[in-house]
Amino acid sequence: MKNKSFLHTATISFMAAAILSTLPLQAQNDVKPIRALLVTGGCCHSYATQKNILKNGIEARAYAIVDQLHSDDTTNNPPLAFYRNPNYAHGYDVVIHDECAAKMDDVAVLKEILAPHRNGTPGVNLHCAMHSYRVGDHRTPTKTGTNSSLWFDYLGIQSSGHGPKEPIAISFTNTKHPVTKVLKNWATGNEELYNNIQILPGAKALATGFQHQKERIRQGKLFPAQDAEAVVAWTNNYYDSRVFSTTIGHYDETVADDRYLDLVTRGLLWSVKKLNDKYLK
Repeated sequence: MKNKSFLHTATISFMAAAILSTLPLQAQNDVKPIRALLVTGGCCHSYATQKNILKNGIEARAYAIVDQLHSDDTTNNPPLAFYRNPNYAHGYDVVIHDECAAKMDDVAVLKEILAPHRNGTPGVNLHCAMHSYRVGDHRTPTKTGTNSSLWFDYLGIQSSGHGPKEPIAISFTNTKHPVTKVLKNWATGNEELYNNIQILPGAKALATGFQHQKERIRQGKLFPAQDAEAVVAWTNNYYDSRVFSTTIGHYDETVADDRYLDLVTRGLLWSVKKLNDKYLK
């Protein structure tokens, strides 16, 4: 009788394990997936490809669902669908800004874009998002709290341009931060090193990029060879929102690099306070 009971119990345990193994990992993990809105479109990048690389890369690394808001417009003022809608982020835990809209300088629209982040929705900003929504003179340090500084106040760093397309050596300068503590220094292929016009008080640098820039002529002007360095990944506090940004990510090859996707995913999870084993795959 005892053996029969043991066999019955063992059979039930085996069946339960078999059923569990057929369930999605997300169900086994018993977590509510993070809802992320990825905004892409605009000038100078292959967003039609990169939006899918980012979606698939994040979803492969974290318990997250990434929805896309994309425009095929390739100008520097793309008609993104969320303009004039301050509730565009309703229902989402985080917004990933990966658009390139350097000529969009309508202050009223910009305030509506920032509305969710002013009200507690975290943000992740990639590459050309740092060169978007420029109001006034973006080449000189802006004054915090002014219209010219609206987007920079949110980002935490003001950038006005970049150097040539050359490899960037990335060094994690804050190795104790949750985002970076398991990441290793690495070097990209050809990329763009964005400058730092100013680093605002709420920003905390996570990584710097070093680039040897060869002598070049651009628009008839000679630029001598030089070594350049700038912060390339950081966090910022914006009202009650956590914000993570990286200026890396121009080329498809960089965006598809596992090291880049690891950095972006960890930054996203940190922004929503979910950077833990429960949400990491």
